[in-house]
Amino acid sequence: MIALCMGMIACGNSNAKNESKAENQVKSDVVEVIYFHGKQRCATCMAIEKNTKELVESAFADKLKSGKLVFKSVDITENEELADKYEVSWSSLIIVDYDKYGKEQAKNMTEFGFANARTASDNFKKGIKEQINQMLNN
Repeated sequence: MIALCMGMIACGNSNAKNESKAENQVKSDVVEVIYFHGKQRCATCMAIEKNTKELVESAFADKLKSGKLVFKSVDITENEELADKYEVSWSSLIIVDYDKYGKEQAKNMTEFGFANARTASDNFKKGIKEQINQMLNN
């Protein structure tokens, strides 16, 4: 019984390590939009994710399809390593630009998101779109 449990735990950890390795692979010439969240979210947190996802899927559909842009919604409790990398511990919106050499430049859009996503969604989408376009054109 103990051996069976240990085997199951080892298999589970193996998957986590493989996912972690995939996250750590060098990326190049891509922009990632990462929305971090916890298990419980307020209305503004949900608005940030909803509006960001809508914007990315509508305004950047071609970039999503080609892989030049990636949108991720990440539960901090399920991917603490990635959250630690960007030093986030609560709902956060990070846009990361990887140049052709894999060097990354991250822009934290969290404060902007909390100020605009729920009460000024058009302004929020405009600002996020401008930031993504700037990074895509670098």
